[in-house]
Amino acid sequence: MDELTQFADEFGPTKILHVYEPKANLKAVLVVDNVAAGPSIGGIRMAPDVSVEECFRLARAMTLKNVAAGLPHGGGKVVVYGNPKMEKVKKEVIIRALACCLKDIKEYILAPDMGTNEECMAWIKDEMDRVVGVPAELGGIPLDEIGATGWGLFHAIDVAAPFCGFSIEGCRVVVQGFGAVGGHVARFLHEKGARIIAVSDSTGAIFQGDGIDIDQLRRIKEDGEGVNTSPDGEVISADELISLECDVWIPAARPDVLNEDNVERLRTKLVAQGANIPCTAAAELYLHRKGVPCLPDFIVNAGGVICAACEYQGTSQLGAMSRIEETLRKNTAYILEKSDKEGLPLREAAVDFAGDRLLKIMSTKRWSLF
Repeated sequence: MDELTQFADEFGPTKILHVYEPKANLKAVLVVDNVAAGPSIGGIRMAPDVSVEECFRLARAMTLKNVAAGLPHGGGKVVVYGNPKMEKVKKEVIIRALACCLKDIKEYILAPDMGTNEECMAWIKDEMDRVVGVPAELGGIPLDEIGATGWGLFHAIDVAAPFCGFSIEGCRVVVQGFGAVGGHVARFLHEKGARIIAVSDSTGAIFQGDGIDIDQLRRIKEDGEGVNTSPDGEVISADELISLECDVWIPAARPDVLNEDNVERLRTKLVAQGANIPCTAAAELYLHRKGVPCLPDFIVNAGGVICAACEYQGTSQLGAMSRIEETLRKNTAYILEKSDKEGLPLREAAVDFAGDRLLKIMSTKRWSLF
């Protein structure tokens, strides 16, 4: 079975492209899922263990995310095989080679994701113009610096909290993945009175029942250290994070961290997906049956792509942040109400919402011919 047949449905994908450049040690996959609303936009993810399947799942999430957010873009994604912590000079060669290889793929706009950043986008900008997430010095909106995704996620959690019987002030939060998304949502929640009781990153995890000093932890991370070097908190294993009793559990790292093997250990009132595809379908269904809302990734972590699309359209940073707040609050409230009224799992309610929008767009356009 070929890849297109394996993944194909009424929405896409429209293109799966394998990219090889031996001289640059580049091996990557591009999936352009759907371009009905406009050119696809989606980040470049770098990790040693990425795959075509992961790329497709991420591209589909971007299709749903963009259409749900009302953006004039379809969904796409690139995965690059490699260690994101490789030497800078080697990484630059790979990223520039990728840009050159994708220069003529007009239906895809390149953006940052896990393992890539604004500097990577600046290298791409030097090779081609079809890129977002570039540094402010090049006209971009620094979405990681301002915490665009975390800003949207914070507002989604703020909307969902009353549905779950708690308020932000004083609530206990666990953040799995204290990085560009997790670090900022922790900051925004902390500023509103939440207690961030545990966090993790690639170096390990820490727990502090009274609440971690988030400002201190952010300084530690800015110095290039891991959370396990923080003097504020008890070092625990990353696996222990799942079993901690809390009000909000935020997966903000890799795919499928919550799955059928560990989801039964969760003791939380709300899961808010900061990462893309961090929960398996079985885990989400389990949480629904247990009455624990699990806010879908493509609804509540859309702040970054909204910011990127605003940058592409020439919108200001203030305008981008305002649109993120408005969109995330409205969409989160809508799917929570739809789920409650119709008895649907939150993801099913969200997919219905985005899918109906996409079908309407597709019905008016020759979407297969970009």
